[in-house]
Amino acid sequence: MKYALLLILPLLVACGEKVPPAEKIDTGPKLVKAIKVGPGGTASEEAYSGEVRARIESTLGFRVGGKLVERLVDVGARVKAGQVLARLDPADQQLTAMQAEANRTLAAAELQRTQELRQKNFISQAALDVKETAATAAAAQATLAKNQAAYTTLVADAAGVVSAVLAEPGQVVGAGQAVFRLARDGEREVAFAIPESRLAGLKVGADSTATLWSGKTYRGVLRELAPVADAATRTFAARVKIVDADDAVALGMTATVRFVRKSSAELIVPLAAILQQGDKPAVWVIGEDGAVRQQPIDIARYGDAGAVVAAGLNGGETIVAAGAFKLSAGEKVRIAQP
Repeated sequence: MKYALLLILPLLVACGEKVPPAEKIDTGPKLVKAIKVGPGGTASEEAYSGEVRARIESTLGFRVGGKLVERLVDVGARVKAGQVLARLDPADQQLTAMQAEANRTLAAAELQRTQELRQKNFISQAALDVKETAATAAAAQATLAKNQAAYTTLVADAAGVVSAVLAEPGQVVGAGQAVFRLARDGEREVAFAIPESRLAGLKVGADSTATLWSGKTYRGVLRELAPVADAATRTFAARVKIVDADDAVALGMTATVRFVRKSSAELIVPLAAILQQGDKPAVWVIGEDGAVRQQPIDIARYGDAGAVVAAGLNGGETIVAAGAFKLSAGEKVRIAQP
């Protein structure tokens, strides 16, 4: 019993002692990744989705009105120049042509009789002039009516593909009303739209590429850029000519147009380096003594390579590239070596 008490007593004394707190280890200034602000060394790429179209797309219609009685081609049909596409009921136009021809014949006969009378000096020159004018007008009217009778047949004015049918047999169409849309053979282009924010610096003649969904890429040139924005979408219509188009480039295909712009004159900072200071973005600038200070900046635009700085930095400053939200003003940092 005596020996048990002797063993318990040191344990009770040890339990009453306080354990000293662990000493804090001073790790020094925070280690950060930093970069030197300078002009962007990479090129920025802009991509737009568009549709493959023909360089020239014609809307075809009859030059006279009438009832459509025959349509000879469907959508997707390949046609040749001069090929008959559709016909109108020719009855009315033929009757008009017959009437005009009869009037021409009558006017010519009256002119001949008047000339004979004039030779005998039975009528005045003024009377002869009236008959000559009437005969000329009747001849012109007959020719016009004959032409209009021929206009009841609609022919293709060039070789191409019928991309749309806008009227059906039995329908009464007016003069000039669209009946077909013809995509002419030849050059192929990609039609797309450019937003206002990306219009600056883009000019006709700029090089580009056009990539189909199949993955095949073609060289392109910006051929057309609208000078006025669309009232509804506020975008600018544009067309890129596919320079080396082949049979794989079919009308209506979806294509992605890409422009590569050099950004060597722009100051670019990583997105991770930017923090929000109130209502304005800012970055941490590292001074010569290793202390950081916040520098407000203006951002022109955001891109895949980072943010393009419009104002606030002059180039040459060393900024914190990552971990900006873990720092405070005046805090000293150490720059991690690459």
